[in-house]
Amino acid sequence: MWIAAALAGLFAGAGLIIAIGAQNAFVLRQGLQRRYVGMVVLACMGGMGALVLQWPLLLQVLRFGGAAFLLCYGLQAGLRAWRGGSALAAADASGGSRRQVLLACLAFTLINPHVYLDTMVLLGSLSTRYPGDLRWAFAAGACVASVLWFCGLGFGARLLQPVFRNAAAWRVLDAGVAVFMLCLALLLLLRPL
Repeated sequence: MWIAAALAGLFAGAGLIIAIGAQNAFVLRQGLQRRYVGMVVLACMGGMGALVLQWPLLLQVLRFGGAAFLLCYGLQAGLRAWRGGSALAAADASGGSRRQVLLACLAFTLINPHVYLDTMVLLGSLSTRYPGDLRWAFAAGACVASVLWFCGLGFGARLLQPVFRNAAAWRVLDAGVAVFMLCLALLLLLRPL
């Protein structure tokens, strides 16, 4: 029974984590640049769900703060896509300092209300199907999904480096990220949590 609950948590967690695009795009970009990947992966596996449970108003602050952050990041990605001309070698030199990368990663991780909705509301409600200690097995499975996904995305991005040596690939990635971030920001502003 423990294995079934853990596998259910693993698959539910994987399905939700893979669908969160803003954070994943950031991890992919850092992985492609091979800049602070371990730090980024560790920061993405953190969270602050307990604070949101104690202070529900915090979710609304995160909603508007997250929308502003996604709007800025989307506009930056759009500008990079518009200007173009940066293949992987050029991107390596302009990836930001360790502190800047960590702060951006924490913003994608902690100011993203969809992270809390997915992990607390969806995974939380799914876990109620399991009695007692089986909830811990479900939670462990969901945590393993997070670890596997972010490690695979961050450290596996190097396999895509030959593709991203081409400046056009970066423009396509940045254009996709820009559209996605701007749409997420709009959804956060239009849809109450």
